[in-house]
Amino acid sequence: MKGKKAEKHSLRREFLLIFIFLIAGTSLLFWLMNSFFLERYYLSRKARALTGVFTSLSEAARDGRLKSDDFDAELVTFASRDNIEVIVLDTESRTVKAYASDSDVMIRRMWDNLFSAQDDSSETDFFGHPLQESAEDEVNTDTEYTITRRLKSAPELSTQIVRHNTTGLEYMEQWGILPDGSLCLLRTALLSIRNSTAIANRFLVYIALIAIAVGAVVATLLSERIVSPIRDLTRISEKMRQLDFSERYVGEDRTEIAELGQNINELADSLEKNILELKTANIALQRDLEQREKRGELQREFISDVTHELKTPIALIEGYAEGLQEGLADDPESRDEYLSVIRDEADKMNRLVQKLLTLSHLEFGDSAVSMEHFDLAEVIRNYLRSAGILAQQEGIVLRTNIEEDTQIPVWSDPYLTEEVLQNYYTNAVHYARPVGGEKVIDIRAEYKENCVHVSVFNTGDPIPEEALPRIWDKFYKVDKARTREYGGSGIGLSIVKACMEQLHQPYGVINYDNGVSFWFELDCQAGTGTEQTAEENQLGSDH
Repeated sequence: MKGKKAEKHSLRREFLLIFIFLIAGTSLLFWLMNSFFLERYYLSRKARALTGVFTSLSEAARDGRLKSDDFDAELVTFASRDNIEVIVLDTESRTVKAYASDSDVMIRRMWDNLFSAQDDSSETDFFGHPLQESAEDEVNTDTEYTITRRLKSAPELSTQIVRHNTTGLEYMEQWGILPDGSLCLLRTALLSIRNSTAIANRFLVYIALIAIAVGAVVATLLSERIVSPIRDLTRISEKMRQLDFSERYVGEDRTEIAELGQNINELADSLEKNILELKTANIALQRDLEQREKRGELQREFISDVTHELKTPIALIEGYAEGLQEGLADDPESRDEYLSVIRDEADKMNRLVQKLLTLSHLEFGDSAVSMEHFDLAEVIRNYLRSAGILAQQEGIVLRTNIEEDTQIPVWSDPYLTEEVLQNYYTNAVHYARPVGGEKVIDIRAEYKENCVHVSVFNTGDPIPEEALPRIWDKFYKVDKARTREYGGSGIGLSIVKACMEQLHQPYGVINYDNGVSFWFELDCQAGTGTEQTAEENQLGSDH
């Protein structure tokens, strides 16, 4: 019923009851079989034994071996095995074979049966065979024996059960005529079938009671063995219902229960994995919501920053354009100067917008990180081939420990890596100052434990300590005049910060007496076997 918890039944108790009912039912079946079929089986077996001996006598009479010594030994064997008495009379009423405790009694029974059959010839044939299987009516042949039942047998035989009127003992008799004309009588004593059946049934009751008692003990032990793993599985499933997947089935048997336990273990692993993924997705969704709120703040900040940064170049462009419009630059040289200023400011605005768009994509997470294996040394060499002219124009000596045949396999995003390298390099070009008579930019890469450490060093003045924490902020300029002079926007290091946070790798800056070194690290490809020399591993401290 809905809303009502079903009553629990003990599997152990049900198993015990089934075991007891099975034993009791089997015992009852045996009792019924004994009561209804044991007597028939016993009589049928005795009749077959008598018929077998009669058949042997018939074959011996037909072959002329009836009076031989060899057949005597054979007859003794057959008769003694089933406790059968034998008497054979020839046509002159002489005893041919006698294997009985009292031959005279056997001879009298032979004649009694013969005369009884002649008297009943009106109802039966010569051998007294009735039409039905048995007859319950008693036929009195004399005062010593009474025929209690006549049994169906072969045509040449007459089989019957007689009872001794004095002792009450019963015998099965079989008599007939052998092929040589001799008369043959076979007799075997019958035990009291009814008494035997009653004794057997009483004994079976005792055995059944003992079997039920022993079976109850055995069933209790077996049920504990069977129910114990089921109880463990029930406990595990109960914890799984409460989303606790810490328990596992550890049974070592090889039954279906062990297979069920293994399936539950796999189900627990699968559920635990899926729930963890669901929780992870939930956390990611929460982060997305937080990121959405953060994007709104960043967009407002972005608009504010862009408005602030574009204010100066727009004012300059507007001022020089008005000067041209009002005719302040009449001569060609003045007009060229005005137009040059307008174009320079427009270029600065274009670069500023491009950098802001790049930074916006990185901060908003719009650009997907594509991790792959690539050669960092080749990336650095290719970049320096195209950007080396910037250093030459400024009279900067460019140095690196990366030779033409050097390979530095790393695991990262090639685009973000080159973006970081580009901003470090352009920053070094703009802030390089001569020290010891020359301006130097030194780009180095060295292996650490499980990563590659890349640094871009430039000679010049160190960054003030109080400014170090803020140099990664957007639009922060340590030397505003210098930054304005070369057209910087203060966004380059913010792009570096956004790229490295996307890659989840460390980055930073180190001040030296003779300059500044910006650095970042990338995971190196495992198992490359690449080794760096002591000279290649040396970094920045020599600057």
